[in-house]
Amino acid sequence: MAQLKAARVADVPTLDVVAPGLVVAAGGADAAAAARALGGRFSVVGHRGKGMNALASPDRRLQEVRENTVRSFNAAARFPVDYVEFDVQVTKDGCPIIFHDNFIYTEEDGKISQKRVTDLQLEDFVQYGPQNEQGKIGKPLVRKMKDGRMLNWNVQSEDALCTLQEAFEKVNPRLGFNVELKFDDDLEYKEEELTRILQAILKVIFEYAKDRPILFSSFQPDAAQLMRKLQSKYPVYFLTNGGTEIYTDVRRNSLEEAIKLCLGSGLQGIVSEARGIFRHPAAIPKIKETNLSLLTYGTLNNVPEAVYMQHLMGVNGVIVDLVPEITEAVSELIALPEPDPEVENLNNNRAAKGAATPNFSQREISFLLRLIPELVQ
Repeated sequence: MAQLKAARVADVPTLDVVAPGLVVAAGGADAAAAARALGGRFSVVGHRGKGMNALASPDRRLQEVRENTVRSFNAAARFPVDYVEFDVQVTKDGCPIIFHDNFIYTEEDGKISQKRVTDLQLEDFVQYGPQNEQGKIGKPLVRKMKDGRMLNWNVQSEDALCTLQEAFEKVNPRLGFNVELKFDDDLEYKEEELTRILQAILKVIFEYAKDRPILFSSFQPDAAQLMRKLQSKYPVYFLTNGGTEIYTDVRRNSLEEAIKLCLGSGLQGIVSEARGIFRHPAAIPKIKETNLSLLTYGTLNNVPEAVYMQHLMGVNGVIVDLVPEITEAVSELIALPEPDPEVENLNNNRAAKGAATPNFSQREISFLLRLIPELVQ
């Protein structure tokens, strides 16, 4: 029988504790196609590859390999993940690149300087961070935390920043790409600008994707809707915090609004913050009734028990940072049992049901009972 044996609540990565030495001085797609894209089973998706870089966390697993790089994507591919998720922006000269933050920071002569990523030419962007060319030294990367702190962006396994084209050329071809269309929440975008950006991304995808599974996602409602209009080959999902944060655009403020947007625009799925699903579990049957696929993201997805609960609730897949741990847990908890030819059919069915259900200890049951109220608060 499968046994729960990984993280507890205390193991959820903490993002607000600074590790020593990091502080820098100074200032034709449809719902069926969407389901096929996920393989028709519970899927695990690597967040920014093998996991995001949480520089303020004491958990060294979150500083193992540089996020959103070819090395991180291929590291995730060594585990049974179906997709890697990554963030795509377009440089000033029209090149789709993979980078999460809206601004890129470096330290020069003891001072921190910043540039908006989309204001950079490609040749300027690739000068930041580690360099693949031997002997070449890039501008040291610094990352700004939500609380304003500036941390040296150092990880254990380095790699150069990359373009979307490079990802298609250099990443294991069996791995699907969840392409997040990244936009700044603080900016307003006209349709002409969104069209220019999305068409630049589609140009690369149509030329280099070949048979690789692709799905798009975006927090920007207009971008998600427009991507659906511009192409019908790949499914488009709407990203939402599920009501855990409030925005000026009401379309982003609840799972109900997300459902409404998807149905009105022909989108094929929703990607919600996991806490939104646990706080509003009644939304799941509504999502399933409308034939939308449902994925989740967030630090709770690094807890195997929370992932398994989502599987039971009807979630189609999870985006995770701790790829080795969660893929192992999922394979143990959700794998179909081998049939036993020596047992009668009725007993086979009962044994199969029992084998597919984890054997919870009293301690683990207690954990699950404590977890729900914590999530609802």
